[in-house]
This record gives sequence, structure tokens and C-alpha cells, in this order.
Amino acid sequence: MNIHRVRLKEILVALCFLAPSLVGFAVFYLIPFGTSVLYSFQERLTAALTLANYSELLSSLSFQKAAANTFRFTAISVPVLVVLSLVVAMVLNQRVFFRNWLRTVYVLPLVVPVASIVLFWQIMFDWNGVMNALLNYVGLNRIDWMKSEWSGSIIVLIYVWKNIGYNVVLFLAGLQNIPEQYYEIADLEGAGPVRKLFGITLVYLTPTMFLVILMSVLNSFKVFRETYLIAGAYPQDRIYMLQHYMNNMFLSLDMQKLSAAATLMAICILVLVAVLFRTERMFRSFME
Repeated sequence: MNIHRVRLKEILVALCFLAPSLVGFAVFYLIPFGTSVLYSFQERLTAALTLANYSELLSSLSFQKAAANTFRFTAISVPVLVVLSLVVAMVLNQRVFFRNWLRTVYVLPLVVPVASIVLFWQIMFDWNGVMNALLNYVGLNRIDWMKSEWSGSIIVLIYVWKNIGYNVVLFLAGLQNIPEQYYEIADLEGAGPVRKLFGITLVYLTPTMFLVILMSVLNSFKVFRETYLIAGAYPQDRIYMLQHYMNNMFLSLDMQKLSAAATLMAICILVLVAVLFRTERMFRSFME
């Protein structure tokens, strides 16, 4: 009986500590999202529940373009970011003469405000910016970078530069938790660098790898601020993302379509996260 009372007391104490966070989460996230889902099923005039908003949304060419660009961006930028982060982390984990300089470089995007980041890239790719000055110097024509086919690559570059530092920190923590004895045994058995990479490093980095991929996928849906500040509300077609579409629906006060688009994006993110967790469980079961 005393044990049950102690457990009940511990649960009540835990709930008291969690209550402020739970209330804040409910007020600022859960309730607004539930309201948004409800709006997505309502008609603008009658407020009757219907699927017409989703039907119009899926048949909208603007939404189709925004969704295709968003998922294309995620499919390209996430693998690039994960591979580069792993390479940089492995270099920083070794004793190289420019390690301290690299550490400063990859930490810099974590502490620089977004406005400063955008200002830097504007200076680089503006019509009168650094890149066009270099092209003009070598005798080539200037390029309107953010209105050309290069705009997608520039957004990927900004995304990688902004998020690589956080991923490197995670990979470094994972690399430093791998026992050094495993590499020593592999050296005694004559294993080469490639075999040690795939047989030791990547195997023991699997939990960290899934966390990095998960965070990279979530961050890939949050490039709207940079894209909006650099290219405006109606950017080049290749970088017109779901967030641009939802922002334009907000400006036109079409809350039903905005809510439907946000709900679909949330569902897609949940599906991606569920697939990642399922893949991780399957891989762990296979390794065990």
C-alpha cells in the first residue's frame, strides 16, 4: 500500500513539474493545430464540414508546384547535408592542423542571426554582388541568380551552410563514443580504412545517423525565412515552396486552404518520421 502511495506521489510531483510545459504546448501548439484542422474541413461561407478544400487544394497547380519543389528540395538537400556533416565530423575527430579553424567555421552559423545570414548571401548573389563582380572580372555576363535555374542550388547551399554545424556536433558525439579498441583490433587484423568505415564507424553511428537524418528532414521544411528574405513572396518557380503557398493564402485571407495545406504538410512530416523510426527499429533488430 505504501509503495502505491509513493508512486502516486511521484507521479503527482512529476505532473506538477510538467504542467507549465504541457499548458504552454497545448495553448501555443496543440489547440491552434486542432483549430486549423477544423478550419480545413469548413466552407468559407457556411462553415459546413466538407472535403471541398482538400479537393481544390490538390487540383491547384500552385499547390502541386509548391509540394513538388518542397519534396525535391528535401530529397536533394538532406543527403548532401548528412554526407558533408559526416565527412566534416570525421575530419574534426582526427588530429589535423586546421581543426580549430574548422570548428569555428561550422559553429558560426549556429550563433549568427538569420538576418545576418540573409544579408551575407544577398551580398554574394545580388545583381551587383560578389559573384557577378567575379563573372564581370573574367569577362562573362552577369546572372540574376535568384531568378534563374541556379536559385535551387543556392537555397540548398544556404540550407547546408546553416545546418551543418548542428549535425557535426551530433556526429562528433557519436564518433567519440565508439571505443578505440575496435579500431585497434581492426588494425591488427589488417582491415583497411574502407572496411573500418563500413564495419565499425557507420555501424556504431547508426542511432546518431537516424537522429541527424530526422533533424535534417524537419529543418528542410523550415527554409522559408531565408528564401522569403532573399527572393521575396513570389520567387523563381524552382524555389516556390509550400511555405510560400501558405503565406500567400494567409495574405489573401483564405484560411481554409491555408489550414488544409498545413494539415497535409503535417501529415507528410509525420509519415516521414514514422518511416524513419520504423526503419531504425528494423535495422536495430537486424543488427541484434
